[in-house]
Amino acid sequence: MRRTAILGATGTVVTGALIAGFMAAPTASAGERSHDNGAREAYGVRVAAAQAAKTGIKWQDCPASWGLAAPIQCGYVTVPVDYAKPHGRTIKIAVDRARATGDANERQGSLVYNPGGPGASGMQFPARVTKKNPLWTKSSKAYDFIGFDPRGVGHSAALSCVDPQEFVKAPKADPVPDSEADKRAQRKLAKEYADGCEERSGAMLPYMTTPNTARDLDVIRAALGEKKLNYLGVSYGTYLGAVYGTLFPDHVRRMIVDSVVNPAQSNIWYQANLEQDVAFESRFADWKKWVAQHDSVYHLGDTPAKVQRAWEKLRATAKKNPIGGVVGPAELIGYFQKAPYYDSYWIPVADAWSKYRAGDEKPLVAAAGPDMSDTAGNIAAENSNAVYTAVECADAKWPTSWNKWNRDNTRIDKKAPFMTWANAWMNLPCATWGGPQRTPVNVTSHKGLPPVLIVQSTRDAATPFAGAVELHKRFKGSRMIIEKGAGSHGVTGLLNPCINSKVDAYLVDGKTDPRDVTCTPHATPEPKAAAAK
Repeated sequence: MRRTAILGATGTVVTGALIAGFMAAPTASAGERSHDNGAREAYGVRVAAAQAAKTGIKWQDCPASWGLAAPIQCGYVTVPVDYAKPHGRTIKIAVDRARATGDANERQGSLVYNPGGPGASGMQFPARVTKKNPLWTKSSKAYDFIGFDPRGVGHSAALSCVDPQEFVKAPKADPVPDSEADKRAQRKLAKEYADGCEERSGAMLPYMTTPNTARDLDVIRAALGEKKLNYLGVSYGTYLGAVYGTLFPDHVRRMIVDSVVNPAQSNIWYQANLEQDVAFESRFADWKKWVAQHDSVYHLGDTPAKVQRAWEKLRATAKKNPIGGVVGPAELIGYFQKAPYYDSYWIPVADAWSKYRAGDEKPLVAAAGPDMSDTAGNIAAENSNAVYTAVECADAKWPTSWNKWNRDNTRIDKKAPFMTWANAWMNLPCATWGGPQRTPVNVTSHKGLPPVLIVQSTRDAATPFAGAVELHKRFKGSRMIIEKGAGSHGVTGLLNPCINSKVDAYLVDGKTDPRDVTCTPHATPEPKAAAAK
């Protein structure tokens, strides 16, 4: 799950010539038929997957505008909009690949990736092969790396809820309300956003659910010529994987879920966002402590309390006079939240803030403000937020009572003021959503599901640790790798030999440890070393 945009705007298996029997879609498992996958939808998936297996994917050089250079190849997979009507309206799902680098004896198929969101594109995943990312050298010998744009994203029947240039325009109102009038204004904006989604993308909204994206994933599996799926999901991608594993347990070969969404039905999605607010506050505190420890570099305060006061002063200043005319409190939160999200932003955020304090506002404005000339980037940002909203609103029933939203967020804000109100307004369109809102899938393991590898840091802000524990309980036979004392989101993308070696062992050899494993944290960012480069 990511948090960006509504504030100012927030993670492949052998495609060879298989005989016809293997090319056919597997029959529906008992779990697929009887658990959270209606008979009509289950039938629709089988129809679509059988057709995709027969058709395959026409791989070719990617369009130049996609920014995916050869040898990465692109193609499309056709899926039904509504799986209950598999012969009805269809859309095309964009996919790409980088072929496995190993020889014929080393290759094991394809590894399909989803980076999260909902609303994020996975199309950059194959670049881990072509750019020779050292963390993925061993697995890329075994697997074609497959990325895709989920339904509604990017090149896959993109959704939109508002004009992209309007979406990124800044400064926006301070998300932290000073009065009831401020709350009424934000409620009005949320209602207008929901209405905009209905107006611009209404025909797709009833079908923008995680179960439907999981069904798309199964059709992609079939189009790749794969009997079973190898999958890596990060953030929201873990929930997609959990739903896929529930609906199609005997279609899974290997699955890694990294930075895990709590899949409990009661958590999807209203409660998840409240719990996220509390976790962000804790991780923001970790970063403030680090900034204070490096006061000789950043001069923002030599204690966390002083850094907090400096933050409050920055917000107040930006509220009174937006920095560079475009960076107010909303834009600051949108940028500063990246530090509790990812350790890789600890230095850049502190550096931009420090330079502002020293009299140079340009780095902060460039980082936190919009780039109105980047029309392609703005279209992508608006699209991502539209899909985020559409999926979360459609996946589950949301409270419609403003009193409940107000009461809950007021309570959480008292102990977690950094993100609470900004997060509330981002999700409030779901309170007035025009499309249907479903009951979340009851995520659980069924016969045929192999051991799933769960990777999680203990201080993750976006997907709190309890979520990984909950999925571990629900997926019998799963194994967990815990990065203790760390909090960066997306653990498998970080250099930590304890974790990297176990990920390779699972993907390449199918090996898991006999019990859960705890690893020490990856290295903490070092500002002086970074500044010297």
